[in-house]
Amino acid sequence: MRRWLAWLVAATTSLVLIALLVPMALLIRAVAENGAMSRATAAAESVAVAVGTPDLALAVEQVARPVTVFLPDGGTVGAAAPRSDAVRLAATGRSVTARAAGGREVLVSAQSSGGTAVIRVFVPDAELMRGVPETWAALLVLGLALVVLGIVLADRLALAVTRPVDGLARVSHRLAGGDLTARAEPGGPPEVRSVALALNHLADRIDELLAAERESVADLSHRLRTPLTGLRLDAESLRDPEEAARLQARADALERAVSTVITEARHRSAGRGSCDAAGVVRERVRFWSVLAEDQGREVSVSLPDGPLPVPVGAQELAACVDALLGNVFAHTPEGVSMAVRLEPRPAGALLSVSDTGPGFEAALLERGISGGDSTGLGLDIARRTAESSGGSLSVSTPPAGRGAHVEVLIGGP
Repeated sequence: MRRWLAWLVAATTSLVLIALLVPMALLIRAVAENGAMSRATAAAESVAVAVGTPDLALAVEQVARPVTVFLPDGGTVGAAAPRSDAVRLAATGRSVTARAAGGREVLVSAQSSGGTAVIRVFVPDAELMRGVPETWAALLVLGLALVVLGIVLADRLALAVTRPVDGLARVSHRLAGGDLTARAEPGGPPEVRSVALALNHLADRIDELLAAERESVADLSHRLRTPLTGLRLDAESLRDPEEAARLQARADALERAVSTVITEARHRSAGRGSCDAAGVVRERVRFWSVLAEDQGREVSVSLPDGPLPVPVGAQELAACVDALLGNVFAHTPEGVSMAVRLEPRPAGALLSVSDTGPGFEAALLERGISGGDSTGLGLDIARRTAESSGGSLSVSTPPAGRGAHVEVLIGGP
């Protein structure tokens, strides 16, 4: 937009200056020519006064320019010059100006006792254009300076418009990345300020709707406690102790899951949190290492030495790591090795999990699609965790052609 405005102002200013400066340049040249011709005419008339007197030669010498007097008897006084058609025309008693080689000639007729004499004053082109090139150059510099000034002013004006628009774009990208605290700073023209206020209102409304939706989910989950209580009472009333204990354990596990849903829904309604990614990944790898040792899996881990903060809550990141590691255990044979790597990035971290198993297709990234008997939500959980922080998830196959390599970018590039 700034470039377009600059070109527009440059074109408009150039057209206006051309419309003004070209006639002015022609007028300056005409004034210079008229001045030179007027001075030549005055010099010729001063010599015409002396025609027919003994002082004619002295009058010719006193004129500071080439002067030729064509006498009626065919003789000449002063500078040598050809008797052109214009001279013969002037000899009829008319004063004329004519074009000559290298300039112009002013011809004035004067009556003497012997007939009509013609006084010729030659005006060279240099005198006709004296001072004109310098004036034209000054006009050109002035025109260029005005064009540059117009472009600078247009750029400042465009910047006053584009800066708030760029701010609106950044805020919209932050909102799209899950940062619902992003708000635009109203500024610029009234129309841009109106857009900024509308964007802020939209962000507030989205925040309110999400909070209401999460609270509804939490309330709905909370209502499940009543049937869970009834299920527990039914389990206690069973006569078979083993069957009662089994159902009681299932009821307890279901209640813990419901409580987790309630806690997570209310936690997310408070906004996006942050945690130490290195500590969370280290703890989850330690948890899964027990099962890996039982299955004879070799686990290699590469983590930063110090804390690595990321814009994701500890519970969300732990669920993401569990989903990635759980996929390895669920979809690869026992004994298959795996590697976990966590690297810092400018805005967060890059978590990668790879294995040497049979691998899986990219279609498994879609929610609900699984290569086995699972729900197919593991990779979707990891993807949503990455996207909620402005990052992304990618799946690839190592160059060897076997295994899977999953990268989760947390916090954006």
